[in-house]
Amino acid sequence: MTMEQSEMGSFIKVWLSVLLSLCYCYTLPKFVPKGTPRLLCILPIVSLFLNLPLHLSSVHLGGTTGFFIAWLANFKLLLLAFGKGPLSFDPSISLTRFIAVACLPINIQPNPSQKYQNGHSKEKPEEKPQKGQKSPINYATKGLLLGLLLQAYNYSEHIHPKLLWVMYCFHIYFFLEIILVIVAAMARAATGLELEPQFDEPYLASSLQDFWGRRWNIMVTSILRPSVYQPVLTVATRLVGRKWAPLPAVFGTFVVSAIMHELIFYYLGRMSPTWDVTWFFLLHGVCLVVEIAIKKAVALRRFQLPRAISGPLTVAFVTATVFWLFLPALLRCKADVRAFAEYAAVGTFVKNGSRAFMSNMMNSAT
Repeated sequence: MTMEQSEMGSFIKVWLSVLLSLCYCYTLPKFVPKGTPRLLCILPIVSLFLNLPLHLSSVHLGGTTGFFIAWLANFKLLLLAFGKGPLSFDPSISLTRFIAVACLPINIQPNPSQKYQNGHSKEKPEEKPQKGQKSPINYATKGLLLGLLLQAYNYSEHIHPKLLWVMYCFHIYFFLEIILVIVAAMARAATGLELEPQFDEPYLASSLQDFWGRRWNIMVTSILRPSVYQPVLTVATRLVGRKWAPLPAVFGTFVVSAIMHELIFYYLGRMSPTWDVTWFFLLHGVCLVVEIAIKKAVALRRFQLPRAISGPLTVAFVTATVFWLFLPALLRCKADVRAFAEYAAVGTFVKNGSRAFMSNMMNSAT
């Protein structure tokens, strides 16, 4: 058995375990009350989901599985334990919808006609395109650019290292958006639900708050908000008041995000952390807290930097800190080398499969 076949076998076993575990979690709300009893029943599944990505060594399969189940699914299940989160919004949710929402990076859009149906509005609201929705041409363009990047890597010895790092940044962004939109499309086909987009052109961000809160990996933001931000906000409100409570809540959210990113990086490289990724998110957390505090302090004066200035400053700061702390940690576990090897393996598989198919067609024709 080849290494690729062994990895695919492990991948299938991991996801069968995920599906069976989610079937068990689906039945819990019907028999176990929310709170501590339900939490105790869910904790073994949380532990299992933290362990399952360790059975995969592929950068793409292991990394995405770790993100989907060790982070997103676990946070959603912990919210379910207390009757909150996307898995608790509908007591009659179907098993298919429950599994899709639980283990995939998707967020369901509110039905624009729901208020009309519930009698909250006398007129049916006009349907407007959701923010962040993109045309197929947008995704096709990004897919083409990703393909061009992969081809350009063949000449990496002639490319300046800093330019190569810029290419890595675009590669990560294009890959994440494309893979997440493919997953969302599959979930939409299986459930018939309208799903929110995962990215909203982060390079157009006008501030760190805009970048992290509204544009970059919106699914993570939507799950961190009820699981971390809101509980910390509630406690902080009692301690420092409503006006300044968002500051510790934002920083606490970045602390949790840093821990989860360190976990994902461990799945990728199986190496002891250097904590560079943690420092990346703590730095951004501190800077975002400062940004929010300044906005609150000058709110009465209506002062705001022009977008032509704040936008480039935001992109430059994010790029500089990615180069300083994030990318070195990613390259340390040789994620780039292993990813290129996996691309080559897939290319070889497709070529061999195409040749075999054409050969069979020619033999059958003769």
